[in-house]
Amino acid sequence: MTDSVIQQASAQIAATPSDSVVIKSFFDEPTNTVSYVVHDPESKRAAIIDSVLDYDAASGRTSFSSADAIIAYAGEKDLAVDWLLETHAHADHLSAAPYLKNKLGGKIAIGREIIHVQSVFGKIFNEGTEFARDGSEFDHLFEDGDQFHIGEIKATVLHLPGHTPADLAYVVGDAVFTGDTLFMPDYGTARADFPGGDSRMLFRSIRRLMELPDQTRLFHCHDYKAVGRDNFAWETTVGAQRVGNVHVHEGVSEDDFVTMRDARDATLSMPKLILPSIQVNIRAGHLPEPEANGTRFLKIPLDVL
Repeated sequence: MTDSVIQQASAQIAATPSDSVVIKSFFDEPTNTVSYVVHDPESKRAAIIDSVLDYDAASGRTSFSSADAIIAYAGEKDLAVDWLLETHAHADHLSAAPYLKNKLGGKIAIGREIIHVQSVFGKIFNEGTEFARDGSEFDHLFEDGDQFHIGEIKATVLHLPGHTPADLAYVVGDAVFTGDTLFMPDYGTARADFPGGDSRMLFRSIRRLMELPDQTRLFHCHDYKAVGRDNFAWETTVGAQRVGNVHVHEGVSEDDFVTMRDARDATLSMPKLILPSIQVNIRAGHLPEPEANGTRFLKIPLDVL
């Protein structure tokens, strides 16, 4: 069956000169997260992808050095921010999107399936009726195949469920921002054991991504330095993933991948920031409202995950 969205994205990639898309990465080593600022050099319009709010788990303190570095870069380049894009509701860091929106403007956006994620985790955190579970905390909800622009740069949305039900990749010009679906070829693929995750669905999403042209640039949301590699890295290509990804290279069957992924996931501990991260990120990065004493609180559900 022809995948018209992949065809659409492939045509976009083929028609986009690489120098028409300016990409700046920001690596947060405490969470191994890569945030990106993508802009059109002609119009100076920009998008920020997967931002990080600094959070110290031991003290419960939040701070803004990671986000402030992005703000400084946007000011240096005289950028106008139109979009604050999330690839999914992250389980390993808190989003700084509301802080950046307040400082720089832009719409906070994520995939429409965030509604499903909100429903699942709304129950886990025993959220009351004031939490609508309809995605309304976000300014925009994307669906598979949606298109938008960053200045004159065309962007296409790919829905890639598996790691979570709401995972997206953003095809911006000739570059693809994959979120957690894939890591560098020597590290492999995302886990699929969070509530709503599905290893079989993850395999199919990755195979869909690998239908893009070999030269397509891929930018990943995390890197953990595979064994034997001393440097952090987060940029590769579809061709390199297709040939060399240790979990899902050409020749790996769906059943073999599912067996491997499920067995591997069974050995993994939960990310250390999953409880604060998910609680905040399903609200588009908004922190809980202060209680009567003026303090904000996060919940820690016991014996659930």
